[in-house]
Amino acid sequence: MKKKELEIILQGVPDFIHPQIKLEQYLTPAVIAADIIFEAYKFGDVEGKNVVDLGCGTGIFSVGAYVLNAKSVVGFDCEKECIEIAKKHAKKFNFSITYFSKDVENVSTKCDTVIMNPPFGAQKSNYQADRKFIKKAIEIAPVIYSLHLSKTIPFITKLISALGCEISHFKNYIFPIKGIHTFHKKQLINFDVSMIRVISKD
Repeated sequence: MKKKELEIILQGVPDFIHPQIKLEQYLTPAVIAADIIFEAYKFGDVEGKNVVDLGCGTGIFSVGAYVLNAKSVVGFDCEKECIEIAKKHAKKFNFSITYFSKDVENVSTKCDTVIMNPPFGAQKSNYQADRKFIKKAIEIAPVIYSLHLSKTIPFITKLISALGCEISHFKNYIFPIKGIHTFHKKQLINFDVSMIRVISKD
């Protein structure tokens, strides 16, 4: 499968119905999700692997991993509504993906690869939520792909190093977020984000 074909499939993943501000729920653009999953695929971290999508939302990374022949795919999110949306979409297309409504701190499933777009931690109610996701991902998998605000990467790098891991690869993107909430003053806001691949130092 070509990356453009994957992108077209991911464009069909439904958006959030009632996005939660405090959880920073924004659908990852299909073009970015497809590129990240293809990066993971090229590194040999998807095909034939057990993949977990932490903070899966409506399942865009989960669907991408499944389509690129992951051995198994499990998505976790604390918000029940988006899990139901993800389940409905997977059932419609016969995607063998398992979804659970569970807070990230309560996830104990071990896997080969975590692919995630955690909350950026920009909202005061969700401050440093990205750190919580990084810690859990390192706990359950030897390889992690994660998306963060570029300006936070120096802090994320220190955390990762303190946890005995390192960044082996990264890639930058422009992440557009629609002004869907009343406090948004613009219809579209672009953020500089970076995808990092995290592995153990050993």
